[in-house]
Amino acid sequence: MTAFYRHHQTRAAPDIVLHTTPHRMLRILRITPHIAPLTAPLTAPRITPPKAPRHGGFTLIELLVVLVIIGVLGALIVPNLFSSLDDARVTAARTDINTVTQALKRYKLDNQRYPSSEQGLDALVRKPTVGAVPPNWKPYLDKLPADPWARPYQYLSPGVRGEADVFSFGADGQPGGEDKNADIGNWQ
Repeated sequence: MTAFYRHHQTRAAPDIVLHTTPHRMLRILRITPHIAPLTAPLTAPRITPPKAPRHGGFTLIELLVVLVIIGVLGALIVPNLFSSLDDARVTAARTDINTVTQALKRYKLDNQRYPSSEQGLDALVRKPTVGAVPPNWKPYLDKLPADPWARPYQYLSPGVRGEADVFSFGADGQPGGEDKNADIGNWQ
């Protein structure tokens, strides 16, 4: 039987060999028999263009959902950050006041008294020229710190609450206040 089929072969094109049986025709064209109907074996197979690859990206809905989630998280977190910022400023003011107070104590050890209110905290950086000039003066600080709200620290000698008071008026810059506006001093 194979000799019979070989005998009936024809060459339609240099690369395609046509056979008389539909099953062999489909196998040559690399189409499975269950896809193409066997009633019309000599019709050309349908060629579909390859699908373009889907480019990665986000839809508008996905982007909007992400933006809403970020907005909700921001609304919950941002107020906590601001209260933490206020707490950090109060802590920084207390640290600066402790540093200045320690420098004042060293000044008193060297000169037997604190600088006067007239001389102020500047006496820790530059030798005073007003009032009683200290006999054993030396620099006690490289520079005077400003409070976390960019205002100078206040100084009283003699102090209201101790021998020498070093304090900041807080966030509002006014005496008294509560919470972040409260005065911060070396008496606390």
